[in-house]
Amino acid sequence: MSDGGSKVASVLVRHNVAHLFTLCGGHISPILSGCKKQGIKVIDVRDEASAVFAADAVSRITGIPGVAAVTAGPGVTNTLTAVKNAQLAQSPLILLGGASATVLRGRGSLQDINQMELIRPHVKYAVTIGKVKDIEPALEKAFEVATSGVPGPVFVELPIDILYPESIVREWYGIKGADQAGGSLGKKAIQLYLDYHTKAMFKDSDHELTGDSILDSVSKAVGDLTHGAQTSFKRLSFSKIVGRLLNNAKKPVMLVGSQSTLAPDRINELTTAIDQLGVPVYLSGMARGLLGPKHRLQLRHQRKKALREADLVILAGVPNDFRLDYGNHISSRAKLVSINRCKEDLTRNRRPTVAIHDDPGSFIEVLAADVAYDSYKKYLPWLNKLRQQDEERNKEIDVQAAVRGTGINPLKLFQKLDTLLPDNSVLVADGGDFVATAAYTLNPRGPLRWLDPGVFGTLGVGGGFAAGGALSHPGSEVWLIYGDGSCAYSLAEFDTFVRHGIGVIALVGNDASWNQIARDQVEILKDDVGTVLRQTDYHTVAKGYGGEGLLLRDPAKIVSTIKKAQEIARTGKPVLINVILQKSDFRKGSISV
Repeated sequence: MSDGGSKVASVLVRHNVAHLFTLCGGHISPILSGCKKQGIKVIDVRDEASAVFAADAVSRITGIPGVAAVTAGPGVTNTLTAVKNAQLAQSPLILLGGASATVLRGRGSLQDINQMELIRPHVKYAVTIGKVKDIEPALEKAFEVATSGVPGPVFVELPIDILYPESIVREWYGIKGADQAGGSLGKKAIQLYLDYHTKAMFKDSDHELTGDSILDSVSKAVGDLTHGAQTSFKRLSFSKIVGRLLNNAKKPVMLVGSQSTLAPDRINELTTAIDQLGVPVYLSGMARGLLGPKHRLQLRHQRKKALREADLVILAGVPNDFRLDYGNHISSRAKLVSINRCKEDLTRNRRPTVAIHDDPGSFIEVLAADVAYDSYKKYLPWLNKLRQQDEERNKEIDVQAAVRGTGINPLKLFQKLDTLLPDNSVLVADGGDFVATAAYTLNPRGPLRWLDPGVFGTLGVGGGFAAGGALSHPGSEVWLIYGDGSCAYSLAEFDTFVRHGIGVIALVGNDASWNQIARDQVEILKDDVGTVLRQTDYHTVAKGYGGEGLLLRDPAKIVSTIKKAQEIARTGKPVLINVILQKSDFRKGSISV
């Protein structure tokens, strides 16, 4: 007889889940044990939020929902920020949450709270399982819901008594045989109830779901993309409409966002399609690196200026939120095409000329198939102008990178790092000012090799994202770009990296300040309250967790320090470079509202 934890593991195996991220707890121990026995590697972290962030990273990179398991009560509540981040980033992860025994709900048992009401607003679907036989169909549905339509996190609550073997549960309940039941009539009644309840909970628990029985047991999830978005006919019809707009345009621009990369197995087809279209492209979120470090169509700077001059703007999985000034960056005279899996995002803050409820990546492939191979030539004057603007901005950055002060110039640091990044590198962004500076200067080497929190702007993603990124890209060089403020959220995950042999390189920009906030706060309010940090020895902290730590304050040692960190990481040992920064006004006025 298998326990509930083994049934959970069997579903994860069927869905090709390679890693389970967790922080242990008695409520979920059978899940961890079951996964280990069935070949799923259990990665135990130091904070429940990191477990979800790691699962999020796996989801984004592989397209297979990452899975995290946390214990009841505070275990679940500690994940809320990470779950919300995944929801807003449209990441299809699965969160398994322990819960009190089914017969003890509301009776003051350990860590018993109403988890469902807390988490339901932040997930796409939430379900409590009350019987062992329902574990597999419920989890099958969870995977379906997480990946259909607009992807998102799903929460599955698993009470402790459906996870452990029936014999153990009967001992907990104190159930005795009929010939042993004694005491008052009331006590006998309780015994009868507990016996009945346990039999019902474990009834048919030996039945294994396979093949057609899975399909029969899982009700189809109704996604807001109606199982496949536009029909082929509608997709072709819309591609003809957009094709005509492209033919009439002289200054088109396309913005490609994370949603376009939701099918990792179609990345090559997507990049080929973008190249075929010949439209100047700006990339954001998980789409950074989609076209490699250098591509004839890719622009990085002066996006706002380009959008205001463009006569046609194509938003591929990009909503008109604060990042586009709620649509105000786009000229009112421009034709606007919006392609999005989410109906609400299609028309958010700005009604497009053409609204296409579809998967952006799939639509771009169809659109490109109708475009003549040399059509890009008519956009060359416009593309060359945008390239010139890019180059002018790069020259300005070069000038700013040459400014000397006390400590390391962050722009110079990233320019040097960019020349040393291998083709297999993965970049994880966790911070404000320092990380945003990196986004201007570092070139992700390929698709699905850049990880940032997304629209929620969450600090603390670093440790979990780095673990998930490294495990999803085995053998790759993983760089965790930390602000000195954000690194404290997940620096304890260096312990996780050491225990599991994950050779992450953390780069901490140490200016002893929450600088992105301080820069404008001090100027506007004449007060630095709450923004001042210590120039902490983060490299020593990393050593304390079993990793290596390097201190960098001399500009002449940037290259040698980076190379030393790379050598250490190749041995499977994590290393942290504590970079003492000089003050910088590179991103003055960058607070978003």
